[in-house]
Amino acid sequence: MKTRAPRVTSQLLLRLSRALKRHLPAAVSGDDGGVHQARVTSRRLREAVPVFSTGLKGSKAGKARRKIRRLTRALGTVRELDVTVQLLDELARSMQVSRTAVEDVRTRVVKERDTRRKLMLERLESVDADQLEKRLLSVGAALDEAKSEPWRKTLAARLLTRSRRLTIAMDEAGHMYAPDRLHAVRIAAKKLRYGLELAADSGLKAAAAHVRTIKRAQDLLGKLHDLQVLQTHVAAVQAEPRSGRAQPREALEDLARHIEDQCRHLHGRYVSSAPALREAALAVRTVIAPQVASAPRRGRAIKMTLSNQPAPRAVASDR
Repeated sequence: MKTRAPRVTSQLLLRLSRALKRHLPAAVSGDDGGVHQARVTSRRLREAVPVFSTGLKGSKAGKARRKIRRLTRALGTVRELDVTVQLLDELARSMQVSRTAVEDVRTRVVKERDTRRKLMLERLESVDADQLEKRLLSVGAALDEAKSEPWRKTLAARLLTRSRRLTIAMDEAGHMYAPDRLHAVRIAAKKLRYGLELAADSGLKAAAAHVRTIKRAQDLLGKLHDLQVLQTHVAAVQAEPRSGRAQPREALEDLARHIEDQCRHLHGRYVSSAPALREAALAVRTVIAPQVASAPRRGRAIKMTLSNQPAPRAVASDR
């Protein structure tokens, strides 16, 4: 009796499950790289499970989705502040701003991060990694036994919707420096990228180039967002009573101006790169989504691209 070969989709779920289990101990120990890697993996699982479980029965996908959602939220309480600390460490090595002002802001951020880390650990206690792995294996087994691939149309529809939302967000942002609207572009790009990664990992090579284009824009907007978050912490220190601040008012003002200049510079780079991002969104609607919706030709091998990808770098844009 022949046994059916594992599908590329079940292989992908297995790899993500193993990666999550590998990174979680480092995240729990307080390693910021571990927190980042675990959160990125959980986000990829949040994208993959609801798509791949389309039409599956008895796979326990719903329980897996709920556990993954709790995990992502738990890790997210710390990740943003880890990035803020990294930015402050970079500024501390700069000769353009007061190191005393940077350290004063850093003290505030580290204190808040330590508080959030305790909350993260409390939330992680409610997530059973072994049980989650069993749920994901159940989904993978159901995928291997399925006679059709209804997930393809689900992913194609998701890509169409998200590419349109990205284009709309870009239209609304225009060329003006508007933090809220740029943040909306970043979120739309991130969601489209995760869907495109699924298409690429399931064997559609044409999607990989668009993933790279969107990731470059997402990295740029992610760095801009991180600087804007840092601005809020600087403003909070500026608002403290003078007796609670170690540095002169002028030092904090210089720091705030320096960060604002960086934000404006990054915005200029985004404006220059926007046409390529817009073209990628259009290609997703006109080329990629239709290809995803159609099943691969019979007998044609599907190569899983995830196994050839390097581990994600610890960048804030993957949050």
